Amino acid sequence: MSTLSRILDRASNLSTAQRDWLHKLTGDWQIIADISFSDLVLYVEYGDGVIVAAQARPSTAATVHQSDFVGEQPQPWLEFELRRVVASGEQVFFHDDEHAVDVRLVPVNHDGQFIAVMAMVTAQRGDRVPTEMLANYESMANDLARMVQQGQFPIDGSPSGYRHGTPRVSDGLIHVDSEGRALYASPNAISHCRRLGVEQPIIGSVLAELVTGDFEGVQQVDEALPLVLMGRAAWMAEIERNDVVVMLRAVPLRDGPKREGAIILCRDISELRRQERELMSKDSTIREINHRVKNNLQTVSALLRMQSRRAGSHKTRTALDTAQRRVSTIAVVHEKLSQTIDEVVDFDQVFVPVMRMVRDVAVTTNPVVTTFNGNFGRVSAEQATALGVVMNEIISNAIEHGLPDGGRLDVKAERNGSELHIEVADDGVGMKKLKPGLGTQIVETMVSGELRGKIDWHRREGGGTVVVLDLNIRT
Repeated sequence: MSTLSRILDRASNLSTAQRDWLHKLTGDWQIIADISFSDLVLYVEYGDGVIVAAQARPSTAATVHQSDFVGEQPQPWLEFELRRVVASGEQVFFHDDEHAVDVRLVPVNHDGQFIAVMAMVTAQRGDRVPTEMLANYESMANDLARMVQQGQFPIDGSPSGYRHGTPRVSDGLIHVDSEGRALYASPNAISHCRRLGVEQPIIGSVLAELVTGDFEGVQQVDEALPLVLMGRAAWMAEIERNDVVVMLRAVPLRDGPKREGAIILCRDISELRRQERELMSKDSTIREINHRVKNNLQTVSALLRMQSRRAGSHKTRTALDTAQRRVSTIAVVHEKLSQTIDEVVDFDQVFVPVMRMVRDVAVTTNPVVTTFNGNFGRVSAEQATALGVVMNEIISNAIEHGLPDGGRLDVKAERNGSELHIEVADDGVGMKKLKPGLGTQIVETMVSGELRGKIDWHRREGGGTVVVLDLNIRT
């Protein structure tokens, strides 16, 4: 499959800076397609010939190219015209009556060198009636084409590409002159200004004075707003007034060193910002809940620890210590959840403190060396709690029953997509299986249920026990 990156990487005549320039051009040339009502085609030299490197379709008019022809070569007569444009550095216009289109070939200038050709292909419309809108759009299209020819478009430092909320031509457009006075405003742009409280006529007025003249009800003023409204900076800004949020983007129009005016694109993003605030509020609430759950679990763990110290029976004390360790494991999971906006955790960050905690609690006089290799990966909150409890039970039982005289415990985790393979091996006395009891029931229930996997115990070569888990993990 031919892509712009692959084609440019194989275009040996282009330098790295020139390739980057063409990437920036195609990243921001949608505005040219929309304002000129044209399909855009980028031609570059490729080996001994010429090839189509990229194409774009307008969102303001019907496309004239129904098929994708990136990677194809032009007809010989067109290739001749393309080479002539690059050699002369001049634009070429011609009519293609066979396909009923008008074609404009624009040389792409980078640092004084013509490196490609941008073709603007427009459907012929003989019955088109000249209007103020068409005159302004034609003027802006001519300015943008000239800037490409002069190496002034794409604009350095301009926010290129389309991100969440970035305005397009169809969202709203205002054409201003070099003094920031509005020459034309689309119906959508007028509606956006009215929602901001601008009641005066826009045409003939200085846009910055209309929008920023009265700050009553304004919740947020972007420091770049005046420059954007005057069209003096290729940047974006937002203004919020009376629960209405409008994003503005300025595209300065230049003719060499002379500033001709600017295109101001605008979009009402009130609903987008409201949804973002709701998501942020929900994320904050979830983090706070996890934080409080962690604090409550730590309190329960401390109470269990205190009760264990007061217990007169060794059996009771052991049971309370085990319960305290399980609660602490779950608290670690919620601590990690309280530090992220996602309902998933990097389980490696959970397991290491859990293994250290189990080792320190279970070991008294005989040293146990623990190692961990591999990667658990990201695990959903629900499964992270179950996996933490399972690992706590397996490690504590291995240390307490498999390594009564000390020894070595090795944990290995291998993640492949949703499949997680875990091995817990000790070099102890050799335990065929966990002793029947609550711990064994917890492990088997969580492994088969919440972790959707299986567990097996078998002897380790050279002595000891290996516990093998194969789990299906959600993220």
